[in-house]
Amino acid sequence: MRPPPSFTRRHLIRLATAGAALAQALALVGPVHAADAFEGDPFQSHPWPDMRREYLGAGPVVWDERVQVSGPAFAEDPMNVPVSVAVDGLDGIERIVILVDRNPIRKVLEYQPLAALPRVSFRFKLEQASPVRAAVRTRDGRWHVGGAWVDSSGGGCTVSGATRKDGSWSRTLGSVSARMFERSEAPGSAADSVALDAGSRIRVRVMHPMDTGLVAGVPAFYLSRLTLRDGQDRELLRLQPFEPVSENPVFSFDFPTRPTGPLRLVGVDNNGNRIDSRIE
Repeated sequence: MRPPPSFTRRHLIRLATAGAALAQALALVGPVHAADAFEGDPFQSHPWPDMRREYLGAGPVVWDERVQVSGPAFAEDPMNVPVSVAVDGLDGIERIVILVDRNPIRKVLEYQPLAALPRVSFRFKLEQASPVRAAVRTRDGRWHVGGAWVDSSGGGCTVSGATRKDGSWSRTLGSVSARMFERSEAPGSAADSVALDAGSRIRVRVMHPMDTGLVAGVPAFYLSRLTLRDGQDRELLRLQPFEPVSENPVFSFDFPTRPTGPLRLVGVDNNGNRIDSRIE
């Protein structure tokens, strides 16, 4: 096919020269990669982009090794999966949010340390193998995220707890027990992912069935707010547990110094049952 009369040999030479220049430029730039569908997530989890927008909003997110999440490689009991979160070397912490990608209820817990250290340990229900994440918000509006992969046979969120099955939950509902340790002497200290310095650890147990609402005939019934107060009625920490926290939950909190007592644990569940317990 001949070019039109106006399309001279000079035009053809110019087009060939331009094409060669473009090819050379593309070779220097290298291949064009598609946008990262996982938004930098080291676990490359498909739910993560939606979780990020739903729970963390539009603020900047960075993957930060200072946010340490420790859990078992395989959860033998998916209804009681231990997890510890420790944040070291990060200032201006406002809150810590625990998320599990592949749980039917992904938000597990929200923690505001206030006078406590940014460390918390507890147990939760795991429906299937999943990344377990801690997102830490600092005063500059940035989220610092760390995580760990926990494998599991699954089913933790869709099975009734022991006290729900035998009916004993109603006799113990809201009962609180607690102990205080020097952190270096606290149970489990040797297995902690970070070295423990001076200070105190408080371990609190609250009796509650913590129903997820995912078992037929059993509505969601869970602790929704807890605060720990010192002898002067000052808030030391705030905690928002959600449905995936394990039955009769045990929480461990670390403090730089021993809080002045007596302490009080005050809270409420989603049905309005109040908790107000003195801790000597």
